[in-house]
Amino acid sequence: MILKDLYSPAFYNQLADNLRSVDKNFDKQAFLKEIFTPDFEQKELKERMRHTTLVLHRFLPPDFGDAIQILELLMAEYRRNNFNENSLPFMFLPDYIELYGIDELDISIKALESITQFISCEFAVRPLILKYGNTMLDQMIRWSRHENWKVRRLASEGSRPRLPWAMALPMLKKDPTPILPLLENLKNDPNEWVRRSVANNLNDIAKDHPDLLCDIAQRWKGMSKETDWIVKHGCRTLLKQGNAAILRLYGLDHTDIVLTNLWVAPEVKTGDKLSFSFEVENRQSRQQVIRLEYGLYYRKANSKLARKVFKISERTYQPFEQASINRAQSFKLITTRKFYIGEHSLSIIVNGNETETRTFYLTD
Repeated sequence: MILKDLYSPAFYNQLADNLRSVDKNFDKQAFLKEIFTPDFEQKELKERMRHTTLVLHRFLPPDFGDAIQILELLMAEYRRNNFNENSLPFMFLPDYIELYGIDELDISIKALESITQFISCEFAVRPLILKYGNTMLDQMIRWSRHENWKVRRLASEGSRPRLPWAMALPMLKKDPTPILPLLENLKNDPNEWVRRSVANNLNDIAKDHPDLLCDIAQRWKGMSKETDWIVKHGCRTLLKQGNAAILRLYGLDHTDIVLTNLWVAPEVKTGDKLSFSFEVENRQSRQQVIRLEYGLYYRKANSKLARKVFKISERTYQPFEQASINRAQSFKLITTRKFYIGEHSLSIIVNGNETETRTFYLTD
């Protein structure tokens, strides 16, 4: 199914029926008529979401608080009918807060706390952070102690300095210290999705403040199995960058690790896979953790090369142990990456140390 088709006639019919159940003044037929405009089929997923928000606003009370009460009743109606929560089409609920609640902080806070337990609200909270600064961040610290894990996750995910596909939070990219208390509160959270969000938040921080992330990693590492996972996942960008402090923290020394027989296919067609292989040996008389990665230097539109690092493996090698590695990198056409015909390069990275490089050609 194409994602935009989640906003289907069946979805809108059910939405309108449920709205009519909770609001006797709701006009189902007029609502559906305004939803299905002549250009509706051409709208993509986010456009349909925003279109739903805008149309719905015209059928709800003009007072934001009154409108939120109806949306609360709507969620209760869906729950009463055992409808699947976290369903993507309900993005219009947090979008409604983002569009119409920016000047109603107290009501928006309560609405976000409630609605995020039905559909995640990390995008909608960010305009409030931008407008209200520490007042909103203090609220998110309080949310980090909430009994519901979805609210706790909102505290971490919504405050990520570099949340993908979301509006930027420049002040947190510049200075993330205001969000450190909520991350401290959540580092031992019993819920995996909350811990994963904490790790992603740390990884965002690492991109602008690597030294701060190194300090956090040194303090948190060893507290528990769960916290160790958070630290390692939060350090993934620094590991890929070969950050010396993080490599030392994980004992990733490249001394006496030998790479041989690197082979990279000289040519690959767009849509196919590039094959490559090499051998690695631990030449120390003690066991050693070896992290293997490869750097793919993609050719860009300006003919320059830009590196993206991919992990191969990370495990303990016994004294003088050897291993043969065979891998393939896909050049299948995808919407998130454009390939350019011509010379590319591939390198092998051993414990953060980039070793040999080979060139290859991408053809059409």
